[in-house]
Amino acid sequence: MEQFDLIIIGSGGGTKIARPAADLGFNVALIEKEDMGGTCLNRGCIPSKMLIHPADQIHHIQHAKNINIEAAPNPDIQFKELIERVTETIEDISEGLAPPYEEHANIELIRGEATFTGDHSITVNGRNLSADRMFIAVGTRPHIPEIPGLAGTPFMTSREALRNADLPKRMIVLGAGYIGCELGHVYSSAGTDVHFIVRSELLRREDREIKEEFHRVFSTNNTLHEGYTAEKVEHDGSTFKVTLQHKDGSEKILEAEALLVATGVVPNTDFLGLENTAIKMDDAGFIPVDGQLQTSVPGVYAMGDCNGNYFFRHTVNWEGEFLMRVLFEHPSNEAIDYGAVPHAVFTYPQIAGVGKTEDELIEENVEYISGYCRYENTAMGMARQAGHGFVKILIGKNDRKILGAHIIGDEASDMLHMIIALMYKNGTLDDLLNMIYIHPALPEAIRDAARDARDQLKNDR
Repeated sequence: MEQFDLIIIGSGGGTKIARPAADLGFNVALIEKEDMGGTCLNRGCIPSKMLIHPADQIHHIQHAKNINIEAAPNPDIQFKELIERVTETIEDISEGLAPPYEEHANIELIRGEATFTGDHSITVNGRNLSADRMFIAVGTRPHIPEIPGLAGTPFMTSREALRNADLPKRMIVLGAGYIGCELGHVYSSAGTDVHFIVRSELLRREDREIKEEFHRVFSTNNTLHEGYTAEKVEHDGSTFKVTLQHKDGSEKILEAEALLVATGVVPNTDFLGLENTAIKMDDAGFIPVDGQLQTSVPGVYAMGDCNGNYFFRHTVNWEGEFLMRVLFEHPSNEAIDYGAVPHAVFTYPQIAGVGKTEDELIEENVEYISGYCRYENTAMGMARQAGHGFVKILIGKNDRKILGAHIIGDEASDMLHMIIALMYKNGTLDDLLNMIYIHPALPEAIRDAARDARDQLKNDR
């Protein structure tokens, strides 16, 4: 049995622990069975955004007539070259991550699949390793639904869709969450006729008014089959045939050259041999953790997607920095505080949100005011001829505290950050009002939403 101070399984979020701990003198084993960098770099947020940015540019070109620019209605995207460039860039970055770990005196980078043999021991590549502190950061993978006929067909998940160099004429997207909407936007903008199978609603976790606006705009660029579930999949060697059933019992069949399955994720915990340990999992396979991200086994921690708390790279980064602080740099019993966790959906139109939605506040019986401003009612929105987009800020009726904010439209993910900062400082409506905004700039929509909330509070007295 080889003894280490720390064993870290996963080189995505796990790297937030590996090198900082090694720099403090701890002997670290870092285990990775695939490419360095984890899901975000190789199969998620980085390559998808490298494809989404060109998709956004195509959309702007196609709508340039709104600002009196005559442009080609169908820009000629070099899709194969785009995919090859993105793939090559990602592979170069991933390969470049290994040397600093391989060359570090206190780190042993082991390429292989780790299997627990006990609470604090694993086997990998025939080696037996043990450590008093272990960190599970194995992430998730695409969920594959049990639909008759699906298995064995050349369907794509996000993994394949990000590296598919052949642009299909038609594509069916099974799923209406952020992964499906983002990748559907890429293919739709590139010229594919994209059809979404939507069982309930698009982006169902978003704020109600955000969903309404998104549906209005997104449905003009994509075909939505709402209220349907996929009952059967067939593939004849070149074409998919998907049989759909509506909630009213009616059926129809869609045909396309490509099928993208984007129905959520499952944790990569089923390969770890956790049955050989006292580490508990929930029914979905996620690993429950306490306030210090510790599992049911003392000294074993789960971070990132596999603990089921959040599914963002920015939250696992936060968790890694927290663990370094409370376990190694300044040991304490402090519990993790995520604060108001922000998110964004990089489709068209773009969405960003932080804090509570209206439905959550209603369910929690919180008295609030909703401040609202459409992009088109600002100077910069007018300059852009914005036909969609708004800012919505939720304010506590009694203490004027910022409870949440939701933005849909250009630069939503950038716009939101000023509100994120204020929420982490327990900011109030007055903080949004008592500052100078650049004129004319899109954040004036935030200012005007705040003014709308202020006026409502005045009138409510």
